[in-house]
Amino acid sequence: MDIIYSSSDSMIKSKLIICIVLMLLILVAYLPLLDNSFITVFDDNLYVTGNNYVRSGISVIGFTWAFTTHHATNWHPITWFSHMLDCELYGMDPRGHHWTSLLIHIVNTLLLFFVLSRMTKALWQSAFVAVLFALHPLHVESVAWISERKDVLCTFFGILAIGSYYHYIKEKKYIYYFFVFLFLCLGLMAKPMLVTLPFVLILLDYWPLGRFSDIYMGKNVSKKQKIKEVLSLFTEKIPLLIPVIISCAVTYIAQHSGGAVKAIDQLPISIRIGNAFISYVSYAVKTVWPHNLAIYYPHPGNDLLSTKVLLSAVFITCSLILAIRLSRQYKYIITGLLWYLGTLVPVIGIVQVGEQGMADRYTYIPLIGLFIIFSWGVADLMKKYRFKRIVLFSSAVLIVSCLTILTFSQVKHWRNSISLFKHAVAVTENNWMARFCLAAAYHEKEMYEKEIYYYKEILKNNPEDYKVLLNMGNLFYCQGNYNKALLYYNKALKSNIENSKPHNNIGNVYMALDKEDKAFSHYKKALKINPQYVAAHENFGRLLLRRNNKQEAMLHFIEVIKNDPYNAPCFNQIGVLFTEKGLYSKAKIFFSRAVEIDSGYIKARNNLTRLNEMKVKH
Repeated sequence: MDIIYSSSDSMIKSKLIICIVLMLLILVAYLPLLDNSFITVFDDNLYVTGNNYVRSGISVIGFTWAFTTHHATNWHPITWFSHMLDCELYGMDPRGHHWTSLLIHIVNTLLLFFVLSRMTKALWQSAFVAVLFALHPLHVESVAWISERKDVLCTFFGILAIGSYYHYIKEKKYIYYFFVFLFLCLGLMAKPMLVTLPFVLILLDYWPLGRFSDIYMGKNVSKKQKIKEVLSLFTEKIPLLIPVIISCAVTYIAQHSGGAVKAIDQLPISIRIGNAFISYVSYAVKTVWPHNLAIYYPHPGNDLLSTKVLLSAVFITCSLILAIRLSRQYKYIITGLLWYLGTLVPVIGIVQVGEQGMADRYTYIPLIGLFIIFSWGVADLMKKYRFKRIVLFSSAVLIVSCLTILTFSQVKHWRNSISLFKHAVAVTENNWMARFCLAAAYHEKEMYEKEIYYYKEILKNNPEDYKVLLNMGNLFYCQGNYNKALLYYNKALKSNIENSKPHNNIGNVYMALDKEDKAFSHYKKALKINPQYVAAHENFGRLLLRRNNKQEAMLHFIEVIKNDPYNAPCFNQIGVLFTEKGLYSKAKIFFSRAVEIDSGYIKARNNLTRLNEMKVKH
């Protein structure tokens, strides 16, 4: 008994040391993260800095919105709650937001280590998988980009679900199955990437849980009974398909309604499949040689080389055949490979969401499969080698050192929008999105010459790029160069006649030029195209006020606050209109709401004070 306790104590100490080392390595590799800012030109404005629901912290309005919105073309209420909580705790200080993401990444690493070591009983292989997961530069995007909080959150619940599944298998208690179901649901509400979890659990049944082997090794059991038991492993996962199917449907609706899903006529299925093959191989290559990593990789589209597609398809096919042939002796190879291939399916581009060809953040969960193959494979290759401990230890130190340096360097590229997209432009070719975002980043810093330079670089290849033309118009509008602003807004309108933004912006130019009739016409056209366009309602309402049409102006301001309940100026303006009508109680409600939204809004505060004084006099 003394020996047993000694062994147990030694194992606990080893795990504790491993956990401390993992945490220290992550903190060293991600040390520059806490000095990084928001990436406001690429999604952080949608998720945090420009999102009033999130900026307001935890609230009933925010809670309702999180469950009902398709904002940012996604449905992920748990992710929204996470960002709201950060704003409640840290406000708009990016360090707090980054710290939360880093903390979740640390927890994910430790959970992965514990779950793998429990399932496999292989302490050091599990530890090395955790090290690779913790430090690989491909994972920097998921941790360093505040908008990708959904990645680390989704993985957190996914690993908890796998841990619960292990306990369900070992203890045969349905309470653990309930936790699998619960964590799956929470993970899907953070990011739908977890739709492949039932598939992953079947892979784990094969290895390391060995449930398939247990069935076929069973003696005195008929073939029919064995088939029945194998089928039961699949039917066991059927309840988990319910939240998966719901998540797929909700996600498709959200992304399709937001225009994120590309139609087949825009991007043929043959090109999607070809790009998928190339992406699988590209991710694997970047896993082994993580170089030229960027926040955005342009989709090759029709420029896809058929030779490259064919070679990629052959490579994947050969890998699968080899894994199957080795599966009797090395079961972890087929599990790891199918984990990698299977968990990438939702984001591999068959259903094309967005305009990127691939993205580093998509590898956060899938690379675990390749890390398993590498860790267990190296251990098996070195089994009979005389100096295996020295070689393994030296190799591990070298790999960990290289990954730490590479991750440290990659995190520094995320310091701000300019450094991030300058790097993307430098390491990729024909990257119009990186140039577009770099121009927008220079606009934020009022470096207009550099902004114009990068916009013109895009227009050389695509002179009808709607977004660039619109932003060029915005730039000249801000500078007071209304003639050039009109020139680019009209070009943007010709490029995309079904978009309401050019009409609204043209209306703003005509308002600045005191040409109200023309502004009136364009605001109406903007609202005809998009009846819920908040900016157009607000601008049209202010034009109607100038024309003393207060009743109709009121209707437009009400439309604004219906769609944007954090628009303090509109609440204040409605309060003013109610005051003029002598409806002081209603006016007070709107002034108070404006002050509640923005405590530093002096106009609303003064209006509320004057209203209270008027009520006292009366």
